[in-house]
Amino acid sequence: MPPSDDPPAFPAGSPVIRTVAMPADTNPAGDIFGGWLMAQMDLAAGSAATRRSRGRCATVAVEAMSFLSPVKVGDEVSLFAEVLGTGRTSLRIRVEAWRRERNSEATNRVTEAVFTFVALDEAGRPRPVP
Repeated sequence: MPPSDDPPAFPAGSPVIRTVAMPADTNPAGDIFGGWLMAQMDLAAGSAATRRSRGRCATVAVEAMSFLSPVKVGDEVSLFAEVLGTGRTSLRIRVEAWRRERNSEATNRVTEAVFTFVALDEAGRPRPVP
């Protein structure tokens, strides 16, 4: 089958977070700061972890990220999260970050990473994931 000329499509399902990149989120070159994007991804992963574990969770690890393209001011950023698996007290969650150009429908995947969370009880100790 020949490669498709269709633009890439968002992952299935609804984004966990959708936000607009603002000027305050830029680095000195005017691109959106990678740390801002990583923080948005951590929020999306945390939301998925909290829903799945039905309670408080903490980020304990993030696997390597590669930034595939820059995010510009005004771009809409959509974050999709998927629980890959659970351990006794931990969860692995893959997050994809996608951008939609401000003045068009063109979209592309910006980055992805796998986040590991631990479910916590009221005292901040690991607890079983239901």
